[in-house]
Amino acid sequence: MTDVLLEVRDLVKHFTVGGGLFGGPRGVVRAVDGVSFSIRPGETLGLVGESGCGKTTTGRCILQLERPTSGQVIFEGRDLAGLDAGALRSLRRKIQVIFQDPYSSLNPRMTVGQIIAEPLAVHGIVPDARRRRERVHALLVRVGLLPQHADRYPHQLSGGQRQRVGIARAVAMEPALIICDEPVSALDVSIQAQIINLLEDLRSELGLTYLFIAHDLSVVRHISDRVAVMYLGKIVEITDRKSLYDDPKHPYTQALLAAVPIPDPELEQRRQRVVLGGEVPSPLNPPSGCVFHPRCPIAVDRCRREVPALREIRPGHRTACILA
Repeated sequence: MTDVLLEVRDLVKHFTVGGGLFGGPRGVVRAVDGVSFSIRPGETLGLVGESGCGKTTTGRCILQLERPTSGQVIFEGRDLAGLDAGALRSLRRKIQVIFQDPYSSLNPRMTVGQIIAEPLAVHGIVPDARRRRERVHALLVRVGLLPQHADRYPHQLSGGQRQRVGIARAVAMEPALIICDEPVSALDVSIQAQIINLLEDLRSELGLTYLFIAHDLSVVRHISDRVAVMYLGKIVEITDRKSLYDDPKHPYTQALLAAVPIPDPELEQRRQRVVLGGEVPSPLNPPSGCVFHPRCPIAVDRCRREVPALREIRPGHRTACILA
């Protein structure tokens, strides 16, 4: 694959947890444990999984808000994990993020106009103050707000409006890649659809590339070209959207899709249920072999001993299951 914008290779992020004897380390949380994927320009890759599986940590490692324990994050041919703070600064504007909570991610002491204008001034994109105001007003209109919103504070806006401000701030930097960290999970369902449509429109008009992190497979289905499924710090399946939803191969993916409600009552009643037993194991003490085997309905003895590789079972479709 030659036209790759972002490539993540064997990404690992472990956190040392204190509270042991005499205040020493108690253990290591394996938040991300050997994750690899790539994203092409103009593509949206959905990254899905239950809470605590390592999705957000993966995004933060790509942004270098968390330094990886090991592995590579290669963006436009440069390994971000090996760059110092000065070298990273020049790349910051090319990788932006839309956060999950549109209120806590906005400075309550700044107006909407100041929030959007600040990065334009810091990075020298629009040095002139008058032109910055014009650019802010144009961005607000582009994300479905009014120019008058520039004079308001975040607490004076609704949740959907605040998230539109976050999107405008990210788009203002003219980035190549935007990491969307559950950008609609805190919003009402009707507003979620509007934000998803806005993100799709911006991608087609501005040539953006997204890493779309979410726990809701029904949301990811509408915006993603490919989908990667994470479980306990590992990617267990990755393929194009149609293949994943029509013919999932990993038992965990099958269980996630079985939990998505179907609007048709008759189809909902007839479809086969996949019920997972137990709880998600602790990343402090992950299971041996396949991390999913304690909850897997088809696990065999070999699953308890052997760590499955993320192998290609057909062109473009990889899964980490020895029985697939």
